[in-house]
Amino acid sequence: MEFDNIECVSTTDGMNEDEIHHHNLQHPHPHHAHHQFSSSKPHNATNTTNNGNTTTNNIVGPTAIAPATSVHELLECPVCTNSMYPPIHQCHNGHTICSTCKTRVQHRCPTCRQELGDIRCLALEKVAESLEMPCKYYNLGCPEIFPYYSKLKHEAMCNYRPYNCPYAGSECSVVGDIPFLVGHLRDDHKVDMHTGCTFNHRYVKSNPREVENATWMLTVFHCFGQYFCLHFEAFQLGMAPVYMAFLRFMGDETEARNYSYSLEVGANGRKLIFEGTPRSIRDSHRKVRDSHDGLIIQRNMALFFSGGDRKELKLRVTGKVWKEQQNPDTGVCIPNLCS
Repeated sequence: MEFDNIECVSTTDGMNEDEIHHHNLQHPHPHHAHHQFSSSKPHNATNTTNNGNTTTNNIVGPTAIAPATSVHELLECPVCTNSMYPPIHQCHNGHTICSTCKTRVQHRCPTCRQELGDIRCLALEKVAESLEMPCKYYNLGCPEIFPYYSKLKHEAMCNYRPYNCPYAGSECSVVGDIPFLVGHLRDDHKVDMHTGCTFNHRYVKSNPREVENATWMLTVFHCFGQYFCLHFEAFQLGMAPVYMAFLRFMGDETEARNYSYSLEVGANGRKLIFEGTPRSIRDSHRKVRDSHDGLIIQRNMALFFSGGDRKELKLRVTGKVWKEQQNPDTGVCIPNLCS
């Protein structure tokens, strides 16, 4: 790819939102500015030797742009170091910045401190259209290569992207792959770790009337070579407090569909049972909770299960996880329980 003195001109014309997946800003007063790209064309230099012969050397200038690396560097925002997408802004001296950071630096160029107006670098935006780049998760195993403006859409859904920490007791910002997060949950959040596909847990609360959307407990189970997170919490549903238990799979949604689980709570001759498919930890704990995808116990029923004077909550939740396997003879899925 070769460029000579490409001119960047600000404009009120936006680019196609479907192509770039971003909103373009409107610019009522367009300006003109120049952004210089050094040519990557070789310069011819002629040398004359002592015997009269001449030789021609191809010399690339010290500021020449390599077709791949240097152009990609030009598309890197100097503030956040992320790739820039339209609208790409520039100051009167030609220094570029992404639209997000333009606001963060209070409309001052971080390179020369000149005021940033509404100058668009259309040339750089056009250069980006011609590029193909690997997914930013290539070092995690993603082999895909995309046109520059399609990269963001893929990366938002890439199966190789890191997972968020599934711990719901705090806004934990840790991300990583599953083995890393398992160690993080064990060592940093001190969660209970269990092996096996059946569980039997007892939850006790001294004052069941005090419910402040509080998460109670997270337990991690290891079975079928996979990890599952069992959540149990109390929160306000409308005017009444409820208790909810649900399971999340530490992996992607497609893998989660290979498993099923059941939860059961009861006492005094009554029983509630829930069966379903674990949700992937790609879905946040709050999203699963707010969708009511799990075992929900109303407070009055929870107090009935607790027995006694109904002043203390005592719930025993049991459950199991199984893997759905297809019978090769009938094509029917049959549960495979771990031993």
